[in-house]
Amino acid sequence: MTDILSRLPLSAIRVFEAAARLKSFTRAADALGVTQAAVSWQVKALEQRLDQPLFNRLPREVTLTPAGERLSRAATEAMSLLRAAVSDLVEAEEGVLSITTVQSLGGQWLAPRLGGFQIAHPRIAVRLEASSRVVDLTREGVDMALRGGHGQWPGMTAHFLIPAVQTPLVSPEFLARIGGLSKPEDLLDVQRIGIAREWDEWFQAAGVTATPQKLDPRLASDAQALEVASALASHGAALGSPIFFARELAEGRLVMPFDVVARYTGGYWLAYPNDRARVRKIAAFRDWVLAQAAADPLIAHYAALPPLQAPAASPLTRSPP
Repeated sequence: MTDILSRLPLSAIRVFEAAARLKSFTRAADALGVTQAAVSWQVKALEQRLDQPLFNRLPREVTLTPAGERLSRAATEAMSLLRAAVSDLVEAEEGVLSITTVQSLGGQWLAPRLGGFQIAHPRIAVRLEASSRVVDLTREGVDMALRGGHGQWPGMTAHFLIPAVQTPLVSPEFLARIGGLSKPEDLLDVQRIGIAREWDEWFQAAGVTATPQKLDPRLASDAQALEVASALASHGAALGSPIFFARELAEGRLVMPFDVVARYTGGYWLAYPNDRARVRKIAAFRDWVLAQAAADPLIAHYAALPPLQAPAASPLTRSPP
């Protein structure tokens, strides 16, 4: 039996897939580096081969016919698999792995561990971008993201890494200067650093019912690491993750005055496009970082805590990756 695909040029399928995905002949032409006339001609030739229309041509736009919708789903899936396979073949392990993450996670938890990955995979160079900027992994040439949220992003594979938790952190010098803290209510009277709403949520978790704020937080940032840096300088009490600042706590540079921890819904996830799951450098980092998270006893401890029930409770909304 003759293969029906032998009657259809691959170039026409590729052009159709781009036009269907982008919903525009003009945008497809830009993406493929050809003229709009070439896109129109290829689509028309494909329609003639199939003996049915694939697009409804309107004055200012094109829409898919039912036949076009059906072919578009299959073509997009096939092209995604083909791109991933070709990428896996041509991208040698000596490539650069680019990762985007939020500052606190990247600087406090990931960066100190990256040396282990580079020892295990010396032919993979890592480029780490730590900022609050939201990166589109499908368009900006970034391989992976360690991002906060609930792990539900269309077209992305997401693996849970670290729970989102916060608790007051202070320096020993600050604690000595204020005469110590005996109960959570005492934090109402000290200089606090961070977002007022998040402090309210921690007080709720600690069972503190007093709502009047005797002192508003003096400093707030879009990065937890910057707020805790102010606490390290003895400027006040900051909310921070005991997972991220485990080293400072172990060294005694920070003190966690109370065991009460606010556990938020969601957490931090490793994410990458579905069609790139088999790329060697991505698979290597995925397996390594998941093993790192599994080996961290603090992650297992705090992940077992019940999350807050407060509406929209999450420190991640102000620092998305």
